[in-house]
Amino acid sequence: MDRPKALLRAFAGIAIILLLGSLGYHFIEGWSVLDGFYMTVITITTIGFREVHDLSPNGIVFTIFVIAGGIGTVTYALLTGTRMVIEGELNSILTRRRSMKAIGKIKDHFIVCGFGRMGCFVCNQLQERNIPFVVVENRTESQDAVIQDGFLLSPGDATREDVLVAAGIAQARGLVSLLDSDAANVYTVLTARQLNPDLEIVARAIEEAAEKKLHWAGASRVISPYRIGGMRLVMGILKPKVMSFLEVAMDHRELNIEIEEVKLAEGSPYGGKKLVDTDLRRELNLIIIGIIKRDGFMVFNPGPNTMVDDHDTLIAMGERGNLATFAQKASVPNRSDES
Repeated sequence: MDRPKALLRAFAGIAIILLLGSLGYHFIEGWSVLDGFYMTVITITTIGFREVHDLSPNGIVFTIFVIAGGIGTVTYALLTGTRMVIEGELNSILTRRRSMKAIGKIKDHFIVCGFGRMGCFVCNQLQERNIPFVVVENRTESQDAVIQDGFLLSPGDATREDVLVAAGIAQARGLVSLLDSDAANVYTVLTARQLNPDLEIVARAIEEAAEKKLHWAGASRVISPYRIGGMRLVMGILKPKVMSFLEVAMDHRELNIEIEEVKLAEGSPYGGKKLVDTDLRRELNLIIIGIIKRDGFMVFNPGPNTMVDDHDTLIAMGERGNLATFAQKASVPNRSDES
C-alpha cells in the first residue's frame, strides 16, 4: 500500500466529515456553522465536552453517525501516520547499518566528503561509471538524500579521523573534499593525508587564497570552480568549436569516447617500445595525447617515435572498450603478445 496516499485519503475523509458535520448540525438543529463545526470536532476526537446545545432526536441520530464515521477515520489516520513514522525510522536505521556493513568490505574506492550540489554531481558521475564510492556527510537532511539515492553513507564530520577511518580511508583509492568552507576542506585534507599518505586527494577551493593552504595540507590537486567556470566561458566565446569538442570528449554519455589515464606496470608489454611499435594506434585505435614520465616530466602530443617506459602514465583518448583493453594489458606484467 502507498502510505502517503493512504494518509492523504484519511485526512481528506476527516475534512469531509468536518464539513458534513458542520452543515448537518446547522440544518438539523439550526445551529451556527461554527457551533456545528465545534460539535463535530469534540465528537470525533472523543474529548467528552457536553453538547453545545441540547440535541433533538434527529440530532442525536445524526451524532451517532458522526461518531461512527469520524472516530474510525481519525483512528485510521493516526495508525497510518504512526506506521509511516515507525517504518521510515526503521528503514533508515536498517539502511544505514547495511551501508556501514558494505563499507567494511569495500576497497579501492573514492570517498566524497560533502553532499551538496557539487558532491551530488560527483557521486552521480561515479555511479554512471560504476566506480565504488562512499559519501561522508554530517548534515541530517543531506544524509537522508544520500540514502534515498542509494549511495553508501558514512555519517559524521569529515574532519574527524574516526569518521574517515569508518569510511575505509585505509583501503581507499582517492578522496574528494567538497565541504562548505575552505577551513573544513583544509582540515579534512590534512587528516586524510596523515591517515593514508598514498591517497589521491582532490579538494575544492572556494577562495583563491585557500589553494596554497590546501596544497600544503596534502591535496594532490586543488580545483577552483569559479576559475574553471570562467575559463570555460572564455573558451566558449573565443573557441566554441574547441569547447564543443572538449565537452563531447569529457562527457562519456555523448559518444562512446573517453579520455583515460593508464599507468604502465613493471614489465608491461608496452615498456621499452616506441609508440609506433605498439598496438595502441594500429589495433586499439587510441590517440595518445600525452605521456607523464616516472619523474613527473610531461610529454605533450608525443610523436610515433616517442619511447614509452614502465611506470609511465599515458593519457589516451578513444572508445571505452579499447581503453579498457589497453588498461588491462598495461597492468599485466611479463606479456609480449603485441601482435
